Amino acid sequence: MSASAKEHLFALAGNPNCGKTTLFNAITGARQHVGNYPGITVEKKEGLCSLDGHTIRLVDLPGTYSLTAYSLEELVARDFLVHERPEVVINIVDASNLERNLYLTVQLLELGVPVVVALNMVDVAESRGVRIHCDELSRRLGVPVVPTVARRGEGKESLLKAAVQTSESGRKWEPLRLSYGADIDPTLQDMEQIIEEKGLLTDLYPARWTALKILEEDEQVLGKAREADPDLTQRLLSLAAKVITHIQKTLDSYPEAIIADHRYGYISGLMRQGIVEQRWRGDRLLWSDQIDRVLTNRFFGPLIMLAVLYGVYQITFTYSEIPVGWFEAAFSALGSWAESVLPEGPVRSLVISGIINGVGGVVGFVPLIFLMFLAIAFLEDTGYLARAAYMLDRVFRIFGLHGNSFMAFIISGGIAGGCAVPGVMATRTLRSSRERLATLLTAPFMNCGAKVPVLAMLIAAFFSENRAQVMFLLTLLAWIFALVLAKLLRSTILRGPSTPFLLELPPYRIPTFKGLMIHTWERIWQYVSKAGTTILAISVLLWALMAFPGLPEEKRAVFEKGRQEVVAGLPAEVRAPLLAGEDPASSDPAVIQAATALAELSRQEATEALKYSFAGRMGRALETFSRWCGFDWRTNVALVGGFAAKEVIISTLGTAYSLGQVEADQSLSLSQRLQQDPHWKPLTALAAMIFIMLYSPCFVTVTCIVKETGSWKWGLFSMAFNTTVAFVFATAVYQGGRLLGF
Repeated sequence: MSASAKEHLFALAGNPNCGKTTLFNAITGARQHVGNYPGITVEKKEGLCSLDGHTIRLVDLPGTYSLTAYSLEELVARDFLVHERPEVVINIVDASNLERNLYLTVQLLELGVPVVVALNMVDVAESRGVRIHCDELSRRLGVPVVPTVARRGEGKESLLKAAVQTSESGRKWEPLRLSYGADIDPTLQDMEQIIEEKGLLTDLYPARWTALKILEEDEQVLGKAREADPDLTQRLLSLAAKVITHIQKTLDSYPEAIIADHRYGYISGLMRQGIVEQRWRGDRLLWSDQIDRVLTNRFFGPLIMLAVLYGVYQITFTYSEIPVGWFEAAFSALGSWAESVLPEGPVRSLVISGIINGVGGVVGFVPLIFLMFLAIAFLEDTGYLARAAYMLDRVFRIFGLHGNSFMAFIISGGIAGGCAVPGVMATRTLRSSRERLATLLTAPFMNCGAKVPVLAMLIAAFFSENRAQVMFLLTLLAWIFALVLAKLLRSTILRGPSTPFLLELPPYRIPTFKGLMIHTWERIWQYVSKAGTTILAISVLLWALMAFPGLPEEKRAVFEKGRQEVVAGLPAEVRAPLLAGEDPASSDPAVIQAATALAELSRQEATEALKYSFAGRMGRALETFSRWCGFDWRTNVALVGGFAAKEVIISTLGTAYSLGQVEADQSLSLSQRLQQDPHWKPLTALAAMIFIMLYSPCFVTVTCIVKETGSWKWGLFSMAFNTTVAFVFATAVYQGGRLLGF
């Protein structure tokens, strides 16, 4: 950067679905950083761009309809404006919904921030026969207005130039003064004068704006005011109480409603002053409305939605199969190479079982996750997901959830597959903290991609003739359990009113390739960075629990004696290779029989070692409870491993049942082994599938729940609650089945 260059801080503000994020991506490209605001879960995006020697730091504020601070997003946006004091706020306004979008513009002007209006989607407005005179709108508002088409990147340079010019003009914060009617204005003026004289919060807000917030009983502003001067705040509240009482008696309303009415009145007046020109009229439906007649139809809509989601599932799992195979082959080759160069012992076991397999288990899912998120980003950017949430809101409200809970369930595995980690992250779109908690606590009940191989292995062993039907039944049960348990939570510890489902159905759009790639990459990076590091650590820990302390010396001596007895009498040249586990390359029946016997001894020793390991001891201790579900200690070891990651269950079952390490693609051999084991029966398998489907989320998901809620309390609650539910229902299935003679 040259000596004369200056870095500017600009903020992007706008309603949801106004094209704000698309414009942000068009301006910053790959030069952006995604994180969270400190201490909260609302996503924070920052990006850099350059213009004529100026470096611009652009902050994409959460999408919000107003600055009333009724939601976390509104509070975050408002706090950023008053605390960070950006030089300019670029307010993105949807030209095709101008009147509604200008409500946020008016509030920004009332706050006094320097504003540049980006009149976005002018092409959509023109396709509807609407022409907006930007110069006249700019003159009436007193701020620059620049037409843009964010999805094509049109107008972004003109917009940035206008923002830089506004910044360099040295414009101060000058609040817009509106009239709110004869009932409010006199008291508002008195309160403003008192606040100005006493300097109450004037370092943060304009005095008139603070008075408005006190009239609206804004909790955050009232809290700050009481902290600064409790006596003065009480005096102002007394003045406000008189107005509130008067408005309730005469108009049966509240100050915030009257204030909002006058804002919309101001906007309506603007619209009548030659700003908007309707070039043609007619009662024909817009093409997006015509599509919605079919896609949101009460009968056809849900059927089409199921077909679309099934298509996403098919695309994801069909086209990810080959690249997933490449990843598996690459990590298998890496494991073989490590086995060839590292001497036998704990270090080789740690590197192969703990590190390579741990990382491979996560990275191997990247092609699947990529395709899933690409498909979801496409549906989201086209506007279809908003329709799906709209259709399901009525169903979800019965269970105390919100229409937007739908996406969290789908991403978590609403159709077999998916991942609970991004599903939990998807709850950020929910405004009500209670609905959000109920959603993120029940989303892990869905059959994620890590559970599917385990369920498929058990189905192959005991329900091979009805595989599709059983998997469909388990998917249906996952939804039933999630919704019913959400209702239980919303009726008890998360009791509270449901929030209204206010959702704008955006017009259908064709997504841009760049936008899709950015959205998909953001989610992939979150998955790899958050899941990869945690699973690696857990894999190493699990390896240690299953490897140590090992067999007691006397037990090891028994197995060694057995090996010596097996090779006794064999020629000396084959004894050493046999004892070393090598292929003696002999066709002698005695040598082949000895090799088989030695392999069986090794399997038995591995089982005993596991039994004496920390994990094995834990599994045996849990048999007191698990026998009610029909699980023995070996199954318990696998289920304990599943607390770390559900993918681990198959490999741990393989080890526990003397099969060695068994990968997901080798599940058929494990299926056959379980089928032949006298302990396992179809009833046991059904109870196990119910338990695996419902019990504690994997550790990565629990960590994500902690990060999203800001408290370990909810992460621990999720582990305890889900496992209790799983135990109760698995016990009911197993014991009920026994009583019925199954």
